[in-house]
Amino acid sequence: MSDNESKPLTELLAEASINLDASATSRDDAIRQAGAGLLAVGAIDAAYIDAMIDRENSVSTFMGEGVAIPHGTLAAKESVKSDALSMVRFPDGVDWDGNEVRLAFGIAAKNNGHIALLSQLATVLMDPEKAAALRDASTVEQVYALLESEDEDE
Repeated sequence: MSDNESKPLTELLAEASINLDASATSRDDAIRQAGAGLLAVGAIDAAYIDAMIDRENSVSTFMGEGVAIPHGTLAAKESVKSDALSMVRFPDGVDWDGNEVRLAFGIAAKNNGHIALLSQLATVLMDPEKAAALRDASTVEQVYALLESEDEDE
Protein backbone atom coordinates (compact mmCIF):
# COMPACT_ATOMS: atom_id res chain seq x y z
CA MET A 1 0.00 0.00 0.00
CA SER A 2 1.53 3.34 -1.01
CA ASP A 3 1.51 6.35 1.27
CA ASN A 4 -1.09 7.95 -0.97
CA GLU A 5 -3.67 5.23 -0.50
CA SER A 6 -5.79 5.91 2.51
CA LYS A 7 -6.11 3.24 5.14
CA PRO A 8 -9.44 2.87 6.90
CA LEU A 9 -9.77 5.26 9.83
CA THR A 10 -10.26 2.31 12.14
CA GLU A 11 -6.82 0.94 11.24
CA LEU A 12 -5.17 4.26 12.04
CA LEU A 13 -6.91 4.72 15.38
CA ALA A 14 -5.36 2.35 17.91
CA GLU A 15 -7.25 1.56 21.08
CA ALA A 16 -4.29 2.97 23.05
CA SER A 17 -4.82 6.36 21.42
CA ILE A 18 -8.47 6.71 22.42
CA ASN A 19 -9.45 8.48 25.63
CA LEU A 20 -13.21 8.77 26.02
CA ASP A 21 -13.32 10.45 29.40
CA ALA A 22 -10.83 13.31 29.49
CA SER A 23 -10.94 16.82 30.81
CA ALA A 24 -8.78 19.70 29.70
CA THR A 25 -8.03 23.03 31.32
CA SER A 26 -7.36 24.77 28.00
CA ARG A 27 -7.14 24.35 24.25
CA ASP A 28 -3.41 23.66 24.48
CA ASP A 29 -3.96 21.08 27.21
CA ALA A 30 -6.50 19.36 24.93
CA ILE A 31 -4.01 19.42 22.03
CA ARG A 32 -1.29 17.93 24.26
CA GLN A 33 -3.67 15.12 25.21
CA ALA A 34 -4.44 14.42 21.54
CA GLY A 35 -0.69 14.44 20.89
CA ALA A 36 -0.08 12.10 23.83
CA GLY A 37 -2.34 9.53 22.16
CA LEU A 38 -0.18 9.66 19.02
CA LEU A 39 2.98 9.46 21.12
CA ALA A 40 1.63 6.46 23.04
CA VAL A 41 1.50 4.37 19.87
CA GLY A 42 4.90 5.51 18.61
CA ALA A 43 3.53 7.47 15.65
CA ILE A 44 5.39 10.68 16.51
CA ASP A 45 8.32 12.20 18.37
CA ALA A 46 7.46 14.47 21.29
CA ALA A 47 8.49 17.50 19.19
CA TYR A 48 5.39 16.97 17.04
CA ILE A 49 3.12 17.94 19.93
CA ASP A 50 4.71 21.40 20.06
CA ALA A 51 4.18 21.63 16.30
CA MET A 52 0.48 20.83 16.83
CA ILE A 53 0.25 23.85 19.13
CA ASP A 54 2.22 26.00 16.65
CA ARG A 55 -0.26 25.06 13.93
CA GLU A 56 -3.20 25.90 16.19
CA ASN A 57 -1.69 29.31 16.97
CA SER A 58 -1.65 30.15 13.26
CA VAL A 59 -4.76 28.31 12.00
CA SER A 60 -7.59 26.95 14.12
CA THR A 61 -8.38 23.28 13.62
CA PHE A 62 -11.88 23.68 15.08
CA MET A 63 -14.21 22.04 12.56
CA GLY A 64 -17.64 22.75 14.01
CA GLU A 65 -20.00 20.19 15.59
CA GLY A 66 -17.88 20.34 18.78
CA VAL A 67 -14.88 18.81 17.01
CA ALA A 68 -11.28 19.89 16.49
CA ILE A 69 -8.65 18.05 14.46
CA PRO A 70 -5.27 19.24 15.73
CA HIS A 71 -2.23 18.29 13.65
CA GLY A 72 1.33 19.50 13.26
CA THR A 73 2.89 21.98 10.90
CA LEU A 74 4.55 20.86 7.67
CA ALA A 75 7.89 21.70 9.28
CA ALA A 76 7.26 18.90 11.79
CA LYS A 77 6.92 16.14 9.18
CA GLU A 78 10.24 14.60 10.26
CA SER A 79 8.72 14.07 13.73
CA VAL A 80 6.10 11.72 12.22
CA LYS A 81 7.08 8.05 12.21
CA SER A 82 3.81 6.62 10.92
CA ASP A 83 0.29 7.70 10.01
CA ALA A 84 -2.04 7.57 12.98
CA LEU A 85 -5.08 9.10 14.61
CA SER A 86 -5.85 9.75 18.23
CA MET A 87 -9.22 10.63 19.71
CA VAL A 88 -9.85 12.42 22.98
CA ARG A 89 -13.38 13.01 24.20
CA PHE A 90 -14.07 15.81 26.66
CA PRO A 91 -17.57 15.13 28.06
CA ASP A 92 -17.63 18.55 29.77
CA GLY A 93 -16.20 20.32 26.75
CA VAL A 94 -13.15 22.56 26.52
CA ASP A 95 -12.99 26.20 25.43
CA TRP A 96 -11.27 26.26 22.04
CA ASP A 97 -10.82 29.93 21.27
CA GLY A 98 -14.45 30.64 22.12
CA ASN A 99 -15.88 27.41 20.68
CA GLU A 100 -16.79 24.39 22.76
CA VAL A 101 -14.92 21.25 21.75
CA ARG A 102 -15.97 17.82 22.97
CA LEU A 103 -13.86 15.73 20.58
CA ALA A 104 -10.28 16.25 19.47
CA PHE A 105 -8.85 13.98 16.79
CA GLY A 106 -5.07 14.20 16.65
CA ILE A 107 -3.59 13.48 13.22
CA ALA A 108 -0.07 12.40 12.37
CA ALA A 109 0.69 11.69 8.73
CA LYS A 110 3.76 11.35 6.56
CA ASN A 111 3.95 13.14 3.21
CA ASN A 112 0.47 14.39 2.29
CA GLY A 113 -1.40 11.67 4.13
CA HIS A 114 -3.05 14.17 6.45
CA ILE A 115 -5.14 15.49 3.57
CA ALA A 116 -6.74 12.09 2.98
CA LEU A 117 -7.21 11.63 6.72
CA LEU A 118 -8.81 15.04 7.10
CA SER A 119 -11.20 14.39 4.25
CA GLN A 120 -12.18 10.98 5.64
CA LEU A 121 -12.78 12.44 9.08
CA ALA A 122 -14.63 15.44 7.68
CA THR A 123 -17.00 13.08 5.86
CA VAL A 124 -17.92 11.44 9.17
CA LEU A 125 -18.18 14.71 11.01
CA MET A 126 -20.31 16.47 8.40
CA ASP A 127 -23.05 14.01 9.25
CA PRO A 128 -24.60 15.67 12.33
CA GLU A 129 -25.98 12.34 13.60
CA LYS A 130 -22.59 10.63 13.38
CA ALA A 131 -20.84 13.64 14.90
CA ALA A 132 -23.34 13.60 17.79
CA ALA A 133 -22.93 9.85 18.22
CA LEU A 134 -19.13 10.25 18.37
CA ARG A 135 -19.44 13.07 20.91
CA ASP A 136 -21.61 10.75 23.03
CA ALA A 137 -19.58 7.55 22.49
CA SER A 138 -18.65 5.97 25.80
CA THR A 139 -16.97 2.81 24.50
CA VAL A 140 -14.18 2.13 22.04
CA GLU A 141 -16.53 -0.27 20.24
CA GLN A 142 -19.00 2.55 19.56
CA VAL A 143 -16.20 4.70 18.14
CA TYR A 144 -15.01 1.93 15.82
CA ALA A 145 -18.56 1.14 14.69
CA LEU A 146 -19.15 4.76 13.71
CA LEU A 147 -15.85 5.05 11.87
CA GLU A 148 -16.21 1.62 10.22
CA SER A 149 -19.57 2.53 8.76
CA GLU A 150 -17.74 5.38 7.01
CA ASP A 151 -15.00 3.06 5.72
CA GLU A 152 -17.62 0.79 4.17
CA ASP A 153 -19.41 3.65 2.40
CA GLU A 154 -16.45 4.21 0.09
